[in-house]
Parts: sequence; structure tokens; C-alpha cells
Amino acid sequence: MPVLVASDLDRTLIYSAAALGLTMPDAQAPRLLCVEVYESRPLSYMTETAAGLLTDLGDSAVFVPTTTRTREQYQRINLPGPPPKYAICANGGHLLVDGVSDPDWHARVTARLADECASLAEVRDHLARTADPLWVRKHRVAEDLFAYLVVERELLPEDWVKELAVWAENRGWTVSLQGRKIYAVPKPLTKSAAVYEVARRTGADLTLAAGDSLLDADLLLAAHRGWRPGHGELADSGWTAPAISALSERGVLAGERILREFLRAVNPAR
Repeated sequence: MPVLVASDLDRTLIYSAAALGLTMPDAQAPRLLCVEVYESRPLSYMTETAAGLLTDLGDSAVFVPTTTRTREQYQRINLPGPPPKYAICANGGHLLVDGVSDPDWHARVTARLADECASLAEVRDHLARTADPLWVRKHRVAEDLFAYLVVERELLPEDWVKELAVWAENRGWTVSLQGRKIYAVPKPLTKSAAVYEVARRTGADLTLAAGDSLLDADLLLAAHRGWRPGHGELADSGWTAPAISALSERGVLAGERILREFLRAVNPAR
């Protein structure tokens, strides 16, 4: 039976320059591989060692990139190793099969959202009315499924995020603060639901997962084993669960450690 490995990408396996966390002396810093270019500029990286580990993982397991990114944002990423047959985008709103969104899956997701939570229009209107232009740089909608703000973190009032979370909770939505982005995501829109679907299609009897943010908690809980890095929302809140390993590594070296753990679990004799 194949092993399914579902991993978040940003700040789990790949890292922006600001998130690398290179605290060692410059001469001891790891060699980096650029895995994403945006507007002709390098944007995301992993260590060269991590790139080799991911290639090995792709050869020995069903590796499924599992991200809140839109399809367009995901398709900018050029990961090492064999191209994944499956990928999960928009926090589970799109299940890509050989790079193409499965229309039946997307229709099931959108029908569930319409039945179970407040509309995207209501959430967008609330964000527009309550977010202060002093600290908001961009209002964005992703795939007509969820909304997010790009903010100046140093100007963002902490109480505002807490108040938004309470407001959203009462309407069936979740709020997540990741770096400079505040996400508002419908609760039924989950990575775990899409991962269960991939497990069903592939016949996988073991699922491994990794992630760093609140939006990854359901993914980790759905796996037989999971790992979270020493940074991010989950680490900051002390979140854990019985089958979850909380790693001490932070930044890009956490991505390397996560891939080592995946490979050990896939090949215990390794």
C-alpha cells in the first residue's frame, strides 16, 4: 500500500528570504535552492539538502503539496523531484490531478460552503468596514472561496484580530494570522477533507503530514503521524496532539528536518 505524505508549503517546506531564519554565522549557512520566482525575482527557497530529500520522498511515497495558495500561486513553485500527481490548493477548495482542478470535487466543496456558513460577500463587507487603511495594504479574495488581508504587522492592533476571530467563529469561519496576512476561511473549507479524498483514490493506508499554521491543524489531526516546526501559529500557541511531533528547528532548517522525518517514517530501515 502506498504512503501518502501531505505537507503544507510556505514556512513548512519552502521559505521566503524573510522567513529563512539563518541564525548561524554566514560562512556556516546552508546552500539554498530557489524554488519560486515571482515577477522575475526569486521568492521562495529550500536548502539544497532538503531538495535532495524531497526528490527521494517523491520516489518512495505519494507526495501531495497541500496549500492555502491559489492555483496560480501554487503553479509558480518549481519543486524538485517528480511532479506530484495530486496537489491541494485554496485550503482544499481545489484538488489538482496532473495539474488540473477536479470539477466534481470543487462542486462538492462549494455546495457545502453554501449550506454551512456565512457567505464570502458578508465576510468581505465586514473586513472592508472594520479594517483600518492605516495598516491594511491589500484586500484580496482567493478563488472566490475565502478572503485575506495583507497588513503592516507592526501597526496591526492585536485586539482587532481577536475580535475578528470571534465574529467569524459565530458565522462558521476561521481566522488565521500568518506573517503579513490575515486569512478568513470558511470552516468547512479544509485541507483534511481533500487529503481524505486523495487517500481514498490512491488506496494509501498511512498518511503523514506537516504544517505550521492554524489552518494546518485539521490536516495534522487527519494524519496517522504529523510534524510541526518550532515557528508559526501552532508553535506560538503550544498546540500539539498525541500523534504530532513538535520540532525545535525553526526556519528553513525545519523544512529539512521535516523531510528527514517523512523519509524515516516511509522507510523505517533508512
